[in-house]
Amino acid sequence: MGMNKFGLQFKATLENVTNVRPVGEDFRWFLKLKCGNCGEIPEKWQYVTLVESVPLKGGRGSASMVQKCKLCARENSIDILGDTITPYNAEDSENYKTMVQFECRGLEPIDFQPQAGFAAQGAESGTQFPEINLQEKDWTDYDEKVSESVGIYEVTHQFIKC
Repeated sequence: MGMNKFGLQFKATLENVTNVRPVGEDFRWFLKLKCGNCGEIPEKWQYVTLVESVPLKGGRGSASMVQKCKLCARENSIDILGDTITPYNAEDSENYKTMVQFECRGLEPIDFQPQAGFAAQGAESGTQFPEINLQEKDWTDYDEKVSESVGIYEVTHQFIKC
């Protein structure tokens, strides 16, 4: 199995906010990962962060996570490509946009669960909303500065091969 790059495309309806983004090196990308060798998909969500880095066998650099498939014992890895992380802006609303890319060896990401750790800002006001949890796929708040409601709704995603 060679290396594959997968893009995680984010899509949501934005109300009066822009610059929706994952915050910090410790942001947790919760994924379901399928073994490319045997097709096994573990039931539980696994997360990768930029903080964690594991050396690959045979001096091939490092990855965010290295794991052995429980079924076929193949050693697989996934690495977050930190410089591909891109905010989702007001003009992206209701369209798919690649938010991050993962470099995978022997794995394929098949599902994503957004959780805590996102931030955004008021589209007109610039008001910061530093702690956004998207686990419910909907988030709403109030922007005092401009007296209007703000929100991120109908969060969904898809993976594409890069």
